[in-house]
Amino acid sequence: MSEKALPSLAQIDITALKGVGKQLAEKLARLHIYTLQDLLFHLPSRYLDRTKITPIGALQPGQNAVIQGIIKASDVVYGRRRSLMCRLQDGTGTLTLRFYHFSGSQKAKLTPGSHVRCYGEARRGSSGLEMYHPEYEFYDEQSQLVLPDSLTPVYPVGEGITQSRLRGLISQLLPQVNKQNVPELLPSSNADISLAEALQYLHQPPVDAAVDLLMDGLHPYQQRLAFEELLAHNLSLLRVRDKIQSSQAPRLPDNELSHERFLSSLSFKPTGAQERVIQEISHDINKPVPMLRLVQGDVGSGKTLVAAAAALQAIANGYQVALMAPTEILAEQHRQNFSHWFEPLGVTVGHLNGKQKASTRKEQLAATVSGENQLIVGTHALFQNEVEFADLGLVIIDEQHRFGVHQRMALRAKGQHGIGRPHQLVMTATPIPRTLAMSAYADLDISVIDELPPGRSPVSTALVANERRQQVIDRVKSACSEGRQAYWVCTLIEESEALEAQAAEVTANDLQQQLSGLAVGLIHGRLKPSEKETVMAQFKAGEIKVLVATTVIEVGVDVPNASLMIIENPERLGLAQLHQLRGRVGRGSTASHCVLLYGQPLSEYGRARLSAMRETNDGFKIAERDLELRGPGEVLGTKQTGEMQFKLADLQRDANLIKRIRDTARAISAEHPELIDPIIQRWLGQVEEYAQV
Repeated sequence: MSEKALPSLAQIDITALKGVGKQLAEKLARLHIYTLQDLLFHLPSRYLDRTKITPIGALQPGQNAVIQGIIKASDVVYGRRRSLMCRLQDGTGTLTLRFYHFSGSQKAKLTPGSHVRCYGEARRGSSGLEMYHPEYEFYDEQSQLVLPDSLTPVYPVGEGITQSRLRGLISQLLPQVNKQNVPELLPSSNADISLAEALQYLHQPPVDAAVDLLMDGLHPYQQRLAFEELLAHNLSLLRVRDKIQSSQAPRLPDNELSHERFLSSLSFKPTGAQERVIQEISHDINKPVPMLRLVQGDVGSGKTLVAAAAALQAIANGYQVALMAPTEILAEQHRQNFSHWFEPLGVTVGHLNGKQKASTRKEQLAATVSGENQLIVGTHALFQNEVEFADLGLVIIDEQHRFGVHQRMALRAKGQHGIGRPHQLVMTATPIPRTLAMSAYADLDISVIDELPPGRSPVSTALVANERRQQVIDRVKSACSEGRQAYWVCTLIEESEALEAQAAEVTANDLQQQLSGLAVGLIHGRLKPSEKETVMAQFKAGEIKVLVATTVIEVGVDVPNASLMIIENPERLGLAQLHQLRGRVGRGSTASHCVLLYGQPLSEYGRARLSAMRETNDGFKIAERDLELRGPGEVLGTKQTGEMQFKLADLQRDANLIKRIRDTARAISAEHPELIDPIIQRWLGQVEEYAQV
């Protein structure tokens, strides 16, 4: 690569770097690195302090450190897994290096007498302190290795790309970086720190760097880049919104069917919050531009009623409505609720899911494309290619965080024939902290149902160690003998439907033996839809007293007589998921209880999370705590989807930047629209494809 200043790093292919051929370029592409600009903006996720050597005798479990010494013994051992174990001594103590994945050449080099310097995390192991797969290098006793004089960056890496390889490529690139080939794109009032200078600093922090600030992500250079990254996400979502709202949508005026007839037919009066949100939606869908609205409400706040009023407003104007739910159980519950409400009003409710019989599916597809089905309830099966609608006017998506942006856009695209795009209403019972919602859902208007219907009883929550399991079983027996019902939820670390089902079956059999005389039911993801429906119907009817379930019952199940919820191994679930599960009880007037039956030992982190459940029933407070403990990718359910994955920014830490970012995004859109594409491309690159929908 030329030593001259580069014209634009965004236009130069990654293969311009020395040593990057076709094979390495393909591996870098998996990290979304295609150009030199992509590489430059592939930022460290954290830093390691390798500037000093720690004596083995001073090491503490959990400590990351540089150690060095002489290998005294090296053997391949055969336990549950084969591993290469090397005993390293430095005069102050002994530590084991353990490698579960090793090559013949590694084994041949890591032999007694070798001088090795390692970096890794010390952990307690079967042989005392151990380091698993540490980074290491050999040194000669006469010519000691030089320690780095700056912090060592740690980058997100992928298969076939090591930290040292990535550091080498970035070291090769940094001398070429200057203000000309990394142009400032922010309006001058927001760019008081040079972008090129900030990037060079963060890839290679100098000796006198403020280590504490860097480790916490609060260094001014990090904040400079976090601001621009959050701005790129905001602009990307606003562009999605602008593109959608530049198209037509059917006007759906308010009408007698959706409000007077429906609401007056109910046996209860909607809360003030429900009435307010119904009006906000009604106002939106009466416009000829697509509605994009997110309705947030805590467990049991009555989002379904709000959705029903919106659906009837669309149906009364001659359009179809699609309602998508993340699980078959929730979709079935919606189908039952809406059929109960709508059929007396003469509205036909259809349903589609992935496990229907071929004949039923064919019948439902025909009724949907002909317009006979006015409301179609289903799972992700709704947005498959074979599903066609006659006149889709409104899309309702329940539990928004379970679906990716691509999925909700695929469903919305179903309505684009003649009438423009359908309106879109997305709902979540997982309250999203305000700062997170402002960033993650910048393309949506937000309504909050902040009032629970009267008659809901608060749920008391207790943390109980698994050693007291028998006492918990006795408590279940007592509650059921008084005419109440209980849930018993099984969880597993492995996300395996088969293993979860197996664990639930074992638990159900065990409980059936200990709760003789009480009917124990079982529900899990591997049951056929008809079997799930039968079990749920029996539980709702009171024929089953204790329902053993996996987390498939997390959302949508409404059994007012169930007043006790036992959750096994709650430390394995997120706070939002625990709050959802707890929301299955407390739906009647009887005092309800949730028991978190945790395994020992419980980590400090695990205890902090479970304590938050005990301290409050407020979903928004729990969401704030969840965000603080787990990060936005987990809270939004997007960790595996590639959306909202930040290089540097942190929505919780950088919440103070959000207002200025929104103001800047509006100013750029109005005064400097030519900057939008370059900013988005710089930070999101080819990940931003969904904005093209």
